Amino acid sequence: MLPSEGKKVIVMWHGYYYGGGWPMILGSVLFWGAIIALIAWAIHRLTGRRDDGAYLGISPLDHLKERYARGEITKEEYEQIKRDLLG
Repeated sequence: MLPSEGKKVIVMWHGYYYGGGWPMILGSVLFWGAIIALIAWAIHRLTGRRDDGAYLGISPLDHLKERYARGEITKEEYEQIKRDLLG
């Protein structure tokens, strides 16, 4: 005769009763969600963009020169903004 014959057997799985594993499932979802959020944050930080959309390492004057080179502003606008930035 087995020790469990004729007795009620309580099955436990990592400290939780069988059928009551929702805390473990929730913990797993939270754990993997945190891992994914951490990876997304690291990628965001390593791509070289600030929260305001500007690239790191580009000065306002360099940005102005790029806008002028693309034809977004006229020479007069370029000169005026340059004076404002430098003086």
